[in-house]
Amino acid sequence: MFIIKWLLISSLVGVLVGSASAFFLVSLEWVTTFRESHLSIIWLLPLGGLLVGLLYHFYGGRATKGNNLLLEEIQAPRQIIPFLMAPLVLFGTLVTHLFGGSAGREGTAVQMGGAMADQFTRIFKLRPRDRKILIITGISAGFASLFGTPLAGSIFGLEVFVIGRIRYDALVPGLLAAVVANLACHAWGVGHTHYEITFVPAMTGAGFGYALLAGAVFGITGMLFAKATHFWTSQFRIRVAYAPLRPFWGGLVVAVAVWAIGTTKYIGLGIPTILASFQDELPIYDAFAKILFTSFTLGAGFKGGEVTPLFFTGAAMGNALSQVIPLPMALLAGMGFVAVFSGASNTPLTCTIMAIELFGAESAVFMALACFCAYLFSGHSGIYGSQVVGSPKHLFYGREEGKSLTDIVLTRRKKP
Repeated sequence: MFIIKWLLISSLVGVLVGSASAFFLVSLEWVTTFRESHLSIIWLLPLGGLLVGLLYHFYGGRATKGNNLLLEEIQAPRQIIPFLMAPLVLFGTLVTHLFGGSAGREGTAVQMGGAMADQFTRIFKLRPRDRKILIITGISAGFASLFGTPLAGSIFGLEVFVIGRIRYDALVPGLLAAVVANLACHAWGVGHTHYEITFVPAMTGAGFGYALLAGAVFGITGMLFAKATHFWTSQFRIRVAYAPLRPFWGGLVVAVAVWAIGTTKYIGLGIPTILASFQDELPIYDAFAKILFTSFTLGAGFKGGEVTPLFFTGAAMGNALSQVIPLPMALLAGMGFVAVFSGASNTPLTCTIMAIELFGAESAVFMALACFCAYLFSGHSGIYGSQVVGSPKHLFYGREEGKSLTDIVLTRRKKP
């Protein structure tokens, strides 16, 4: 009965969320193309930010918490996630990308998936335990259909809300929803970006050490990304009391910065730079520039996600490391691609499986070493403040078990 029930529900969630992701991806490609062919539109970024800020201020309600609301409802179900979250985050993300903000897209797909899935709670009169599983299916479906990685998507929904633990009762529903969502997205004729690592050396003792070293750097980079985003968020809250004006002033700064440096390389998704990092030597500062632009954009209150900018940051960092670590450039770029995300999101299993789906199994050992090491070196930090520490990464952090990342930050600030 369990299989039949969740086959039905997960399939419905998968079809709806996969179709929504397809629409989002097509729309995102259109606004990106339009922006790049009409660069003067970037000067409207402050007004776009003000519009998004006003919409969330007056109509956002609980949806203003974004991904963190989904995690909180999985951990302790209270109220059904408002469906308004889906169109709000979709519109907000498209506006961000149209006018030149630096943001990703995973947050949008995950929020749309979670909000759409949770509406079935009323239809099927689900109990709180089943409702947790339902939200997980929405998250898995959104992630899987956005990146074309159904296995990684199914694990992401299970791994993301508690650090160091995984929820197996949602394994089958999450996988079903992820696979169906990915099929639904492809059925609409929407594809995904392809990456290629042409050569993977045999694992040796030296390669093992280099992978661990790179993983440590990637983990620290992921931690830097998360801390930078939280820093700018707190600064805007302190310095700009009226929330809708935060993206206005933030958008003005970003627009001026883009004009000053004379390139749009660090705004939007940055897919061309990610692809280039696998084959061309890039400036060593690319990763840090993307961290700065994205953390500032999101900290100001613009909508989008962190994952694709994390891919950019990681791939660029791997590219830079190839100048000092004797591993192939494409391999290090791929390792950084997933490992920085692993460190920033605290999802090492998801990132390892994603690497296998995107790059092939030949590089699996290198990818796993980088992702797991990055997870350890990023400490108890991350881009999702509502993540709860289920199993501390180190004994040194034992007292932080059961606390959310946000609570941990607040506790550390109070210490003399």
